[in-house]
Amino acid sequence: MINKLLFFITILFSILNFKTLSAENITFLDFKYVLNNSVAGKKAQDYLKNKLQKGIEQLKKKEAKILDEEKKIIQQKKVLSPEEYKKQITSLRSKVSSLQKERQKIVQTVAKERAFAKNELLNNLNPLLIEYMNTNNIKMVIDKKNLIRADQSLDITKEIVSQLNKKIKSINFK
Repeated sequence: MINKLLFFITILFSILNFKTLSAENITFLDFKYVLNNSVAGKKAQDYLKNKLQKGIEQLKKKEAKILDEEKKIIQQKKVLSPEEYKKQITSLRSKVSSLQKERQKIVQTVAKERAFAKNELLNNLNPLLIEYMNTNNIKMVIDKKNLIRADQSLDITKEIVSQLNKKIKSINFK
């Protein structure tokens, strides 16, 4: 008898708790949109894109020089002694290896800076979300990418982007 009563009370509290987590207390945010469309996010993306493009352009120039050097070595193969030819090929391979390392370094640097920018935006976004949640009596904010379907009236993305734009205009890369 007591077990049935406890079971009934547990079910009752579960139903009441479920009602308190109604759609009015749950919203969603498109974090990807925040990253790509906030003022600071756009500036960071533009900065990183330009940095990557400049690095790639420099690498292409170096690569073209290496290819020219390779053609010259191939043309001189019959004229050069075998030792000199091996020496120049070894030097060329060393330059190619160096170029590959430089390419990896550029990509890694941009990836680290992208992660840093994302973290900075998150660090500025979290207090805004907490304040927004407290002000609007919201219990939960879910990232849009984790939703299957939701009413668009629950989307707070543009409001949060607007507040974030007022708070942070750019990200200072170190």
